[in-house]
Amino acid sequence: MAILGTRFADFELERAILGDVDLLSGPGRSPQELLEVAQGADVILAGAAPRFDADTLRRLGSRAIVRLGVGVDSVDLEAARRLGMWVAYVPDYGTEAVAFHTLTLILSALRRLPEADRRIRAGEWGFAELRPLHLPSALTVGIIGFGRIGRRVAELLAGVGFEDFVVADPLLHDQGAVSAGVRLASTSEVLAEADVVTLHAPPPGDQPLIGAAELGSMKEGSVLVNTARGSLIDTPALIDALRGGRPSLAAIDVYDPEPPDIAVFEPVADRLILTPHMAWYTEESETELRRQGATEARRILDGQAPLHPVVVPEEAALR
Repeated sequence: MAILGTRFADFELERAILGDVDLLSGPGRSPQELLEVAQGADVILAGAAPRFDADTLRRLGSRAIVRLGVGVDSVDLEAARRLGMWVAYVPDYGTEAVAFHTLTLILSALRRLPEADRRIRAGEWGFAELRPLHLPSALTVGIIGFGRIGRRVAELLAGVGFEDFVVADPLLHDQGAVSAGVRLASTSEVLAEADVVTLHAPPPGDQPLIGAAELGSMKEGSVLVNTARGSLIDTPALIDALRGGRPSLAAIDVYDPEPPDIAVFEPVADRLILTPHMAWYTEESETELRRQGATEARRILDGQAPLHPVVVPEEAALR
């Protein structure tokens, strides 16, 4: 067994679930580092940083990779399929944490708390420069991607007074699939109507979901929040859009690449709230992530199918 690219201080939780297995670990920041630690490992538990291209997968010779997280874009899934490897993931460990962080970013941005803090520390007083501020009941929230996290964000926002929600999700086609107070719309309609837009969509294809044209269609003075995937937003286009006030503020937790070149954001630093890909983290969500990941690994070692497979080896699919 190998555990790569995590920040865990120890692996006692994993050992308790995995039992008597040889457990190796390392950062896995390059193919060479991956191979030095994990070559020949039956199962690899992988954090966000390790990248598994086709050649690396072939040389590893492993039975399975379990992604400690939701995204599997770090793994060449087609190559894994050709090589007869399992690829599994942990889909629901951090729903509450990400939704809570999203709520925090939205409220901080709408109340302009970072700017208020900077002004008072600089010896200024009053809130004339922070106008206009609005009550939640006067604002429309746009949610792009309405899965577990998107729905939980809507619930939390409703709890503090937001009433009008407009949602875009290609998997939802029927207004009856969403609760009262939530309207289904296209992505373009969400961007045009919403005072705050929060992204909870899966990784896009070759192009960002939100580029210059999409940003230009947002309401003047609006807020854009991304706790999903850095690749959803064209960062240079966002910098230009912030200069023009569409959106007026952005709150970002995820970047492409990570860590980001912070100098890129300097021209619009006063229009940004930046956090270090921490939305998923609480002590409770990290424990659940580790528990579920180790359980998937144990199942595979025991010859069972994982609970959340993304790639199923051909021989397993035929059973």
